[in-house]
Amino acid sequence: MNLPAPRRLAFCITELHPGGAERCLVELVTRLDRDRFEPVVYCLGPRPLGNPSSLADVLEEAGVTVHFFGAQRAWSLPRILIQLRRRLAVDRPCLVQSFLFHANIVAAVAARRAGVAHVVSGIRVAERGRGWHLRMARWTDRWVQRHVCVSQSVCDFSAREGGLPARKLVVIPNGVDSARFAAAVPCPLTAFRVAPERKLLLYIGRLDEQKQLPWLFELLPTIFERLPNHDLLVVGTGPQRALLERMTAERHLAHRVHFAGFRSDVAEILAASELLLLPSRWEGMPNVILEAMASGKPVVATAVEGVVELLGTDGASLQSVSPGDSETFVSKVVAIASNGTLAARLGQQNRDRAVQKFSFDSMVAAYMGLYDTLLDERS
Repeated sequence: MNLPAPRRLAFCITELHPGGAERCLVELVTRLDRDRFEPVVYCLGPRPLGNPSSLADVLEEAGVTVHFFGAQRAWSLPRILIQLRRRLAVDRPCLVQSFLFHANIVAAVAARRAGVAHVVSGIRVAERGRGWHLRMARWTDRWVQRHVCVSQSVCDFSAREGGLPARKLVVIPNGVDSARFAAAVPCPLTAFRVAPERKLLLYIGRLDEQKQLPWLFELLPTIFERLPNHDLLVVGTGPQRALLERMTAERHLAHRVHFAGFRSDVAEILAASELLLLPSRWEGMPNVILEAMASGKPVVATAVEGVVELLGTDGASLQSVSPGDSETFVSKVVAIASNGTLAARLGQQNRDRAVQKFSFDSMVAAYMGLYDTLLDERS
């Protein structure tokens, strides 16, 4: 008996530098049932160079074709749109799935012009800082069959503030490899000039406006006064690094705040830490919290989009605060970091929830179910 040929799916993303959306795409594409689907990836940006953890390499090692279009500035997007349309017309996928704002817009237009019948966009964050992003999403909505939101709070925001039709919105949360994070061996703190006897508070993410790091750094003198045995490790890069280093120097905290830059060994760093901090102004469903949960670590985070959904109502009551509530943020950091029994209990609850609610298997199954539904509608 001849089996039907796998249906070709096009996955379009803005870039393939390591990040939450990029890793989600890679996990989804590499875990698809190849008997049912044939994935091809289209990256609007250039191929990442000199990065030992290149996601492009991971895709290609899994036998996935990746096309790079080389966009590095917004003004090059019209050229990229034409190139993507031509590529789609040649490859003839039956569905396009996009991730991140620029890819969502370009993919919707290019797919329409290339005659692709089905377009699914990926909304990864509540776009509170860029109203024009919402306007562009509304404009291209006419060519999109579904918008996959990474959390219910992003879904609600997209309908309420973004003006997207509720009937097109679908929620599919991120997944995490809980076994990998649980098995990680702690990395030596001396790699970050942290004395072995010190305990570690941890921030992982972009150093930019969304993450509200200057607010956190203003609280550090109070936190460190009440936690004399703890340091803060900052993992990530971004435009606010110079500002944060200056704030650290002005507060005479250079011996207790350590900047690690980009790191590929996040699981090992989490294993060596006591508590994750995430002071964001807005989010979608922060992968770093999910990874901390899989590592069995407690967190203290602002209760922005996706945070309560990840931690659960009970977990969020002890591990999240309203954005801007400085006193409560400090109190929760100190309460958890100074109480090993409480930290261990919260960490175990977090790990159990990650395993039960946020597996990659359930994430991939939800995406494949959506694709089957859309493709079978016109079969």
